[in-house]
Amino acid sequence: MNKKTLAISFAVAALAVASSMRAAEPPASPEPSAPSAAASCACPGAALSCARRGSAGFVLATDYAPADGVTDAADALQRCIDENPHRTIYFPDGEYLISHPIATPADPAKAVTLRLADFAFIKAAPGWAHDEAMVRLGARVPANNNRAPGSVYGFFGGNIDGAGVATGLSIESGRETRVQNVAIKRCRIGIHVKKGANGGSADCDIRDIDMTGNNEPGSIGLLVEAHDNTFTNFRCVDFQTGVKLNGSGNLLTNLHPLLSRASNNKFFADTVGFHDNGDNNSYVRCYSDQFSTAWLFGPRSDNADLDGCICYWYDSDPGKRHTAFRCEGKFNALVDDFWAGFRNDQAVNAVLLVGEAGGHGVIRDLRTREERHNAGDDVWREYFEGRVHP
Repeated sequence: MNKKTLAISFAVAALAVASSMRAAEPPASPEPSAPSAAASCACPGAALSCARRGSAGFVLATDYAPADGVTDAADALQRCIDENPHRTIYFPDGEYLISHPIATPADPAKAVTLRLADFAFIKAAPGWAHDEAMVRLGARVPANNNRAPGSVYGFFGGNIDGAGVATGLSIESGRETRVQNVAIKRCRIGIHVKKGANGGSADCDIRDIDMTGNNEPGSIGLLVEAHDNTFTNFRCVDFQTGVKLNGSGNLLTNLHPLLSRASNNKFFADTVGFHDNGDNNSYVRCYSDQFSTAWLFGPRSDNADLDGCICYWYDSDPGKRHTAFRCEGKFNALVDDFWAGFRNDQAVNAVLLVGEAGGHGVIRDLRTREERHNAGDDVWREYFEGRVHP
């Protein structure tokens, strides 16, 4: 057999093997069928677009509402949410102006997830006059169900702009709602977690949030009415109160409320980094920055646990109060490895002020400059154990 005949024989054999392998393979999965285009798609020629994006597993908000920063998109976005249960709704870059709140369902059969591009903005329209938040998660069709598919929904990415007057985002029903990687700007209240569906527990998980307030009295960065939530990696700038907890059993890790110097002269004496009115709230590596009172415990606050937390002041004016812990009732917190960074002895500096004696709280291993504790009503040594580290 010559070389040419041999080469032809090998080629025929290879084709036979390949054909045999293809015959043994399972048939390819059919392409998912595209759902019928939503009849309410707002954009011209959007029917094919809706079907194509829908088959890919998500819905485009811009197939319902313009992102031009001029047209009111609230009704169209609400229609998009209502008509697409069990879908992820994606907001491409752009500005979505809304004149009233938009709300998602808590019922697992109707729940949706909202996912925003990095430069997508949901913005309160001029004249905003609503007490409810701009985005209300779980506010429609309330439910208490964390077992059914679709029960864990959320809000991811992008920006919420409160235009200086609005509350940014709220969680109002459902269980284990997730919020992550969101910038919330110019808001009266940044995030409001209302009493949860599970006997007051919301069990939500919120992390990686950057908030700025409207720099006005009454503003709050994170307001929590519910129990048993987890908050991680927050920065809250220029709210009168950085964090206010009326619920119990919450875990806060690496939260950093900050009051800028521009705010100090307006209402500094009434500023609070963390205001705790609950029971058994835990703080890990949290940092109150430049507020008059770092931690304020309400009259019924009990068993707060602080581990490795910080309060710090960069400057002060004569007569201003800098207080690490202030209690409206008894001091009942357990504080480990706390750093009180008092900066100027011209301020009235105190580690602990109590409204009522006899608490069972303990402060262990304090890092501070004792010569700067100059308030006559500072009683921290009555509750102190361990060492002071300068």
